[in-house]
Amino acid sequence: MMSLRRRELLALPAALAGIGTRAAEAPSSKVLRYAFRVAETGFDPPQLSDLYSRILTAHIYESLYTYDPLARPAKIVPLIAEAMPEVSDDFRTWTIRIKPGIFFADDPAFGGKPRELVAQDFVYSAQRYADPANKAQAWVQYEDAGLIGLNAQRQRALKDKKPFDYAAPLEGLRALDRYTLQFKTEESRPRLIQLILAGSDLYGAVAREVVEFYGDRLGEHPVGTGPFKLKSWRRSSQIVFERNPAYRERYYEAQPAADDAEGQALLARFKGRRLPMIDQVEVVIIEEPQPRWLAFLGGEQNFVERVPEDYISQAMPHGKLAPNLAKRGIQGFRTLAPDVMLTLFNLNDPVVGGLEPAKVALRRAIGLGLDVPRELQDVRRGQGIVAQSQVQPHTSGYDPAYKSEVGDYDPARAKALLDLYGYLDRDGDGWREQPDGSPLVLERRTQSDGQSRQVDEVWDRSMRALGIRLQLTVAQWPQNLKAAQAGNFMTWDVNFSASQPDSIGAMQLLYGPAAGTFNFPRFANARYDHIYQQMQSMPDGPERAALFREAKRIQAAWAPLKPRGHRIITDMAMPEVIGFRRPLFWQDWWQYVDIVAA
Repeated sequence: MMSLRRRELLALPAALAGIGTRAAEAPSSKVLRYAFRVAETGFDPPQLSDLYSRILTAHIYESLYTYDPLARPAKIVPLIAEAMPEVSDDFRTWTIRIKPGIFFADDPAFGGKPRELVAQDFVYSAQRYADPANKAQAWVQYEDAGLIGLNAQRQRALKDKKPFDYAAPLEGLRALDRYTLQFKTEESRPRLIQLILAGSDLYGAVAREVVEFYGDRLGEHPVGTGPFKLKSWRRSSQIVFERNPAYRERYYEAQPAADDAEGQALLARFKGRRLPMIDQVEVVIIEEPQPRWLAFLGGEQNFVERVPEDYISQAMPHGKLAPNLAKRGIQGFRTLAPDVMLTLFNLNDPVVGGLEPAKVALRRAIGLGLDVPRELQDVRRGQGIVAQSQVQPHTSGYDPAYKSEVGDYDPARAKALLDLYGYLDRDGDGWREQPDGSPLVLERRTQSDGQSRQVDEVWDRSMRALGIRLQLTVAQWPQNLKAAQAGNFMTWDVNFSASQPDSIGAMQLLYGPAAGTFNFPRFANARYDHIYQQMQSMPDGPERAALFREAKRIQAAWAPLKPRGHRIITDMAMPEVIGFRRPLFWQDWWQYVDIVAA
């Protein structure tokens, strides 16, 4: 385990030299500075599926609704909308009025004139996800919503090989007037507000003028109505945001639970304060954990998102803030995250793919033989719990009492499965071959950062114990993402964070029509797909909970992915950063913190 020694602190200036200089800032400006461990991929929401890019865009684009920053459990409140939706009794017609007087950030695309946000902007933005030319990663969300006519419009563009018709009228997605939107769905959608209306940059409005003005360079010029705007960008190096001077008057309002002392204290401090409370945010990319941690300790950063696990025992021993850090006024925040660590198998791959018994047995054996307890304890320093399914904590389908084979570490059973289905060492070299005698080599896509290397070591030790050769393909995370989207992988590890309190997003990971987007394994199972579709239209209750359990059992039986664990996330802030509370299902939080003089 890497430890922080005196000579490392003395060498701090050298360690920070390669991070990049701070962006110019006024002496009195309030600046939040922190680092991402993974590089961004861009700023155009339809093109995004990674968490870190969406943290950035969530502060630019605003959805109709958002989540109360303090409420636990999560509560949806109006953001762009004037009030909660008017909903028909059958949950198929949703009418929403947006607030007048909200403007996009100033941009050359508007020809020097203020540009007000109108209902049609939301219609256009949703259509961009349906447009096949955009290859939108989150199209499946809109497809699941079942807005009348939207998928048909998409299919016409695909069939006729013609540009998507943005002018065609849509019964399911209309601007009734300048400030009124109406959504109509083919089936009942009791949770439409969670699905496509709330808490996400993916459902924020973009102006058509901006899209047409920048064309292929749109991903470099995000323009929204949010509290921040992009100031400068050095790809995969540094991103600087500044307060959006055109941002409307918006004030800190929240409704924490009566017994939530932390939430009540934050509300008392900030209630009525205008948002955002800081002037600038500087994000740098530091993939290696050591320099990222040193940058925080040395004051180069005033916030560290997800303290590197290598340093958890020094930062929060036994879950409590270390005394030396407490003396400096450093704050620690520990949260069981609504996420899941997954190993994905490509079901189109000739080695691990397929649904025949031998291939299923191989995937299940790999899952049983993978030493997840070692990963959680040694690599992640106890910052996680074993996962029993792909459903994340804090979501509707999560049951802490649920137990399945998915959570087992049982190498003896794994070896027995491999023997039974013909994965044997035929030539005595210590490595198993496939049932047809060809070599058995497991390819794992991975990254070059220190934590990934440690996880690779767990994989190597686990697979050696099973007699399976492991081959690593090392690339940056964005390149691995592109490979997974193209189906060019055998196995790959990802972390999937919930974006809504409902667990349907976790089910989407294996939904057949989502193959190539959220369904990276390209799993297809008729019963699973039927369950998924049923759950969309059902109200919450025992019957829907039973379907969640059945879907989990299908995942465990066919093993298209291996859920490994749910992370415990530790964030830290210098004394001057006030008001942080880790979001659960949304990514925007910069506007809710303040920077005060020490």
